[in-house]
Amino acid sequence: MLELRCVLPARLLPSLLAAGWISLLAVHVAHADDRERISALEENDSLYFNSDRHYTQGIRLSYLAPDLRRDSDWNEPFQFLGSFVPAFAPEGADNKISRRYAIFVGQSVFTPKEIRRNPPDPLDRPYAGWLYAGMSLLQENNARMIENLELQLGVVGPAAFAHQVQNDYHQFIGADPAKGWDSQIGDEPGLVLSYERLWRLPMLSGGDIGMDVVPALGATVGNILTYGQAGALLRVGNSLRADYGPVRIRPALSGTDYFAGDRAGNDFGYYFFAGVQGRAVGRNIFLDGNSFRRSPGVDKKRLVADLQAGFSLFWCAAARLDFSVVRRSEEFEGQDGADTIGTASLAISW
Repeated sequence: MLELRCVLPARLLPSLLAAGWISLLAVHVAHADDRERISALEENDSLYFNSDRHYTQGIRLSYLAPDLRRDSDWNEPFQFLGSFVPAFAPEGADNKISRRYAIFVGQSVFTPKEIRRNPPDPLDRPYAGWLYAGMSLLQENNARMIENLELQLGVVGPAAFAHQVQNDYHQFIGADPAKGWDSQIGDEPGLVLSYERLWRLPMLSGGDIGMDVVPALGATVGNILTYGQAGALLRVGNSLRADYGPVRIRPALSGTDYFAGDRAGNDFGYYFFAGVQGRAVGRNIFLDGNSFRRSPGVDKKRLVADLQAGFSLFWCAAARLDFSVVRRSEEFEGQDGADTIGTASLAISW
């Protein structure tokens, strides 16, 4: 796709957002007085470069709820998790806990390199779309470590409306349509469950500039994606204690919706970042094809790596901007070189 894309199909977005807002309305009444946050993230291979292939478009809209009060009934899911994941129920009176919920909706679009070819090249990445909604449980311990348990539910295939999003936009800007969508991966409901832990390790502090490293370990399972991940983010700037890096669309270098503006220490914050993540991939439906029926597919590579660099700007009481460039190693056998993905996000707090 070229430049910025359409968002989720208009016929589905209102119902998805309504369901999310209704569920979070109940959560909100149990929260302490704190800021809420809405974020919009765009990932696109032509955002900063002239490209239109493979992972070509992703959009994610999210809502971060305020910090939970200690006496809130909405702590119970965290306490249940703590019965078999000790980090979600840490012991000790000195441990300072911050717990938050995030909900999100999104859509990802995948195409082969030659979008004017019909039928598509069987040795290239197949056409595919992924439309989803989900929720994250985020718990920060002692302002230095965060646990993230995330569930996504959605659909792959024509029901994800990736065909309409791409070609309607191409028609709008006068670009050639992608001609092979009739060969896309078929409809399949999807579930993705992810768990990850991120640490904040200060390396330099004092004055106006600081530096830290944010290592991350995690795993994702489901019929859409299954992989293990390890990576780290190096950050240089100020107000580093406010978050653990910018959020991304899976699979990608780890980041979360979590943001604590009251810990930033400045009205205006910024930092530059560079990171790397490696993934051992067990399943990727966008390469493997459908789970229980014949569909287009290619032989995926088991080891994939991302390199990322960018910067973040935030006005702690109001807004945040993130920009980055990602270089992703080849994901399937016969792929013609690595992919480059641009990302941009805007978050508003109130």
